Amino acid sequence: MKIKKTMALKLLVVLALTIGFTGCSKKGSSKGGSSATGWKINDKKGGFQFNDKFKKQETPPGMIPIEGGTFTMGKVQDDVMHDWNNTPNQQHVQSFYMDETEVTNKSYAEYLYWVKAVFPPTEENYKNIYNGAIPDTLVWRNRLGYNETMTNNYLRHPAYANYPVVGVNWIQATEFCKWRTNRVNENILERSGYLKKDNKVSLGTDVKGESSFDTEAYVNSPSKSLGGNDAVVLKKGVNGKKQVAPDAKNVYAQRSSGLILPEYRLPTEAEWEYAAVALVGNREYNIYKGQKKYPWNGQYTRSSKRTSKGDQLANFKQGKGDYGGIAGWSDDGADITNEVKRYAPNDFGLYDMAGNVAEWVQDVYRPMVDDEANDFNYFRGNVYTKNKLDAEGNAELVTSDNIKYDTLSNGKIIARNFPGQIAQVPVDENETYLRTQFSTSDNRNFRDGDRQSTRFFKFGATDEENAEGASEKYKMYDAPKHKISTVVDSTNNSKKLLKQYDKSDKRTTLVNDDVRVYKGGSWRDRAYWLDPASRRYFPQDMATDYIGFRCAMSKVGPKTDKKTPRGNPRQ
Repeated sequence: MKIKKTMALKLLVVLALTIGFTGCSKKGSSKGGSSATGWKINDKKGGFQFNDKFKKQETPPGMIPIEGGTFTMGKVQDDVMHDWNNTPNQQHVQSFYMDETEVTNKSYAEYLYWVKAVFPPTEENYKNIYNGAIPDTLVWRNRLGYNETMTNNYLRHPAYANYPVVGVNWIQATEFCKWRTNRVNENILERSGYLKKDNKVSLGTDVKGESSFDTEAYVNSPSKSLGGNDAVVLKKGVNGKKQVAPDAKNVYAQRSSGLILPEYRLPTEAEWEYAAVALVGNREYNIYKGQKKYPWNGQYTRSSKRTSKGDQLANFKQGKGDYGGIAGWSDDGADITNEVKRYAPNDFGLYDMAGNVAEWVQDVYRPMVDDEANDFNYFRGNVYTKNKLDAEGNAELVTSDNIKYDTLSNGKIIARNFPGQIAQVPVDENETYLRTQFSTSDNRNFRDGDRQSTRFFKFGATDEENAEGASEKYKMYDAPKHKISTVVDSTNNSKKLLKQYDKSDKRTTLVNDDVRVYKGGSWRDRAYWLDPASRRYFPQDMATDYIGFRCAMSKVGPKTDKKTPRGNPRQ
């Protein structure tokens, strides 16, 4: 009996192994093949190429991963201003990356160096690009104060290298983010063998004007990018080795390569507030009531730790005429801004999310956050564009001869796009027809500022009656409108700017589609503004000595990099 049982067990084992190997054999026969068609993927002879070995998004330089989640946005505990613009509402933000610190003078100086080298202001076509990128150092001046030391030294002097940059308006901060996107992706592609090494350091010689690297141009129109300089591109075979035949595939990296990072950008207001509150470290504050007052735990601005008891936890104005306390006394250690990383980070690892400088965010300001319209990745400010195509249907790149410049309300001239980038145009009916999510290119004033929002809007009226600009009464916001125009001096045929300041006494608000939210307190602000929920706004083309910025980047892929989901993973 024992012998028969043993033989039976052996037969079962052999049968199981046979079935197992048969299954493996069947599975192995389609190894590297498509689960949809069975065709081979990444075949050396050609065909569909895809990075099946992609694991996770590379953490961008200088950034911290922020795991997304839900939180109560708004609700300043001490609403002394009675703004009624912090009504609590529950929002959810996706995971993203955020700069560990505010952008420093040193980082911005690197940007200015690159712009000046690639677009020399001595050349007629480029003369306004560099000047448009320079921060306004005159923001330090005060009619009744002596601040010339900062005016002359703050941006450039190495003593302030690691201090947050100021004097940068919202538009300039956005352009810095675009530049950073291109430089980081250029470095990644060079490191991965897709671009010639050290090409990026040949500024002003090999790299100039439209020959500079632009991420979107490289992805969407690779043969035209880099000024059409094919020598910069390292041709690679499908197996990742150097090209051995003139028809080798995968010469350029694409989105499917998994190497190219999403764009750097300013954080949305919801992202910034969520990152500042940092509920990840302490759950004692009810996320549905928004009861966490500061980026740190507790209800006070001073440290309660034994080793640093009484020290301020942020750089802010402590009282009238008190920007840094008494000499030698425990205070915030600064009178103006302070070097980044001088105060403890919050639970996400982010520094200065309260104090030092306030920070620009992407959003256009409106008194209310419209959570009825959206409670997921909330953002007001979408202006959808698409690549401009030529007559043959190819992407049209900006060249040195067709740069577009914008003259701001204060007279400053800023380049709308740089040579080497793909020209953009508003989306039209081809993209909006029969869509339910959006119907126009410009959505900044959706549901609050558009014609339908005002009490004077007449449903069923003619287009002429409700036309944009037909009458002042059809507009919800009547902010001042300063005009800038170019006039020609007939005596010497020279051009000059005519600035017309709106002095109307009938304006009732400063809110329009060109004012942006800024968050967090600064060295000039009292403790009230340290609350992450507090919000203010400022014209996007103006700058101050107390507003800086930091960059963010969306995370692609899963919400978290944990290997298993929360709870019991499926077996």
